[in-house]
Amino acid sequence: MRKILIVDDEEILRMLIADTLEDLDVQIDVAEDGKVALRKLEETNYDLMLLDYMMPELTGMEVLEQLPQLKKDRMPILMLTAKAQESDRKKAMDAGVRSFLPKPFSPLELLRVVEEILSET
Repeated sequence: MRKILIVDDEEILRMLIADTLEDLDVQIDVAEDGKVALRKLEETNYDLMLLDYMMPELTGMEVLEQLPQLKKDRMPILMLTAKAQESDRKKAMDAGVRSFLPKPFSPLELLRVVEEILSET
């Protein structure tokens, strides 16, 4: 079974994303901030990480910077963010993000993008 890590500081959004993806036959794990995400990444190999750009403690970009040390830099990452400016998108893609989904997003769009990424791996 494929494993997905959802990293977002908004509990309601984590729950919405998990509910949206529950029919995909995947194991879903959640982290409320970047520090928790890094701990989970040390323990588990995920097939996909959905990562918020702006979070307290460690931002999504700071999490991305630490992935090579954990040997997780090949894991597909979908960046979720309210920061939809082109410079932010480019910075995330340059850091290894596979796809970028601006908030707010529709559950159907999220599902489409996640299915597309998982089909490529």
